[in-house]
Amino acid sequence: MKTRVTLILAALLLAFNFGFAQQDEESMTNLTIFTDYYKSKKFDEAYEPWMKVRNKSPKFNRAIYAYGDDILEHKIEKSSGAEKKKYIEDYMLLLDQAAENYPKYYPLGTVLDKKAELMYDYKDVLGANDKQIYDAFDKAYKTDIDNFTSPRGLYIYFSTIVDLFNAGQVDLQNVFDKYDDVTDKIATEVENYSEKLNELVAKEEAGQKLTSKEEQYKRQYNSYLENYDKINGSIDSKLGQLADCKNLIPLYNKNYDANKADPVWLKRAVSRMYNKECTDDPLYIKLVKAYDETAPSADTKYFVATLLFKQDKDKEAMEYLNQSYDLEKDPYKKAKLAERIAGSLKSKGQYGQARQYYRESLKLNPSNGRPYLMIANMYAASANNCGDSHFTKRAVFWLAANEARRAGSVDPTLRSAASQTAANYEAKAPTRSEIFSEDMSGKTINIGCWIGSSVQVPKL
Repeated sequence: MKTRVTLILAALLLAFNFGFAQQDEESMTNLTIFTDYYKSKKFDEAYEPWMKVRNKSPKFNRAIYAYGDDILEHKIEKSSGAEKKKYIEDYMLLLDQAAENYPKYYPLGTVLDKKAELMYDYKDVLGANDKQIYDAFDKAYKTDIDNFTSPRGLYIYFSTIVDLFNAGQVDLQNVFDKYDDVTDKIATEVENYSEKLNELVAKEEAGQKLTSKEEQYKRQYNSYLENYDKINGSIDSKLGQLADCKNLIPLYNKNYDANKADPVWLKRAVSRMYNKECTDDPLYIKLVKAYDETAPSADTKYFVATLLFKQDKDKEAMEYLNQSYDLEKDPYKKAKLAERIAGSLKSKGQYGQARQYYRESLKLNPSNGRPYLMIANMYAASANNCGDSHFTKRAVFWLAANEARRAGSVDPTLRSAASQTAANYEAKAPTRSEIFSEDMSGKTINIGCWIGSSVQVPKL
C-alpha cells in the first residue's frame, strides 16, 4: 500500500511539473514507472510503461513526449533492419502527436524540421532520396518559417538542393534562390539573438552583474550565434564555385530583362556580384542603377557609393555613404551598414573615417567583435607611419593587440581568431629587454597621425 501511495505522489509531482489533461490512476502509475527508469537511463525498461501511457492517454502528461525522444532514439540506435525502420517511423509519429497535443511546446516548424532531419540521418533505412529529403525541409520552411530555426536543418536544406543541382534535377537559379532564402533566415536569427545578447552585454559594460538566469541566457545566445556562424561558412563552402563570376554574369544577363523591376531579385543579384567581387563587369553597374531606381534605400545608396569609389569619385561616394547611413533607421541594420561603410573606407585607406563608422557599428551592436578586429588591423598597418621612433612605431602593436582582444571578449565566434591575432601583434611589439634598455617600463606613449591615442608600456 505504501509503495502504491508513493508512486501516486511521485506521479502527481511529475504531473505538476509537466501538466496533465486528465487523471487516471493506471496512467499515473505507469508514468511514474517509466519516469524512474528514464532517469536511471534504463530506456528498454521504460519503453513498455511509456507506451501504455502514450497509447491510452496521449494528452495525460508532457513527459510522454519530453522523455519519449530519448527512449525512441535509444531504440533506434540499438536496432537494425525492419525493426530500426519501425522505431524511426514511430519517432516521426511521436513528433506529430506532440505537435497535436502540446502545440505550445512543439511548434510545427520545429517538428517538421526534426522529422526532415530524421529522414536525412536514416535515408538508407527509410529508402529516402534527395528530392524527398529536400521536400521535407521545404515543407518546414514554407509551413512555419518562424520556428524553423535549427542551424543543422537549415544547412541540410540548402546542401540538398546543391546535390539536386549536381544531379541535374534543378537549375542554378533555384540554387541561388534557396541560398538567399536560407542565408536571409540565418541573418534574421542572428539579428534576433544578437539583440538579446546586446542587452546583456550593455548591462555588463555598465558594471552590473548578470543574474544566474541571465548568465544562462547569455550562454544560450552565444551558442546559437556560434552555430549560425559555422553554418554560414559551411553553406558558402557548399555553394563553392557555383557562385563565381563565370556563372553569375551570364545567369544575371539572361534573367535581367525579366527581373529589372523586381527589387528583391535586384538586391540579391547586386549583393552577390559585390560579395563575389564581380564589380568590374558592366552588368554590375547596370544592376546597381536599376536597383537604385526601382527601390531607393540605404542599401542602394551604399552600392552606388561603391561604383563612385571605383571611378575615383571619392567626394561623391562619401555623400552617398552618408545618405545611406542617414536613411537606415533600424538599429541592427544600421550597425551592419556602418560596418560595411567602414570596410569600404578602409579599402580606400581612409582609416580615420573607417574607424569612426566601426565605432558607430559597435555602439549599435556591441556583441559583434569584427569591428574591433578591423580597427586592430588598421592600427597594425599604420605602425610605421604613426610612430616617431623605432620604439613608438612598434608600440602601436600594443594598441592593435588590445583591440583584437576586445573582439574575442564580446564575440564568441571570434574568440580563437582574436586570441591568435592579439598574440601575433604582441610578438611585434617591443620586447622586455627593449623596454628595459629604453627605460620605458610603465610609461604612457602618445601615438600620433590618424590614430590619436595613447598606450601604456607594460611594467617590468
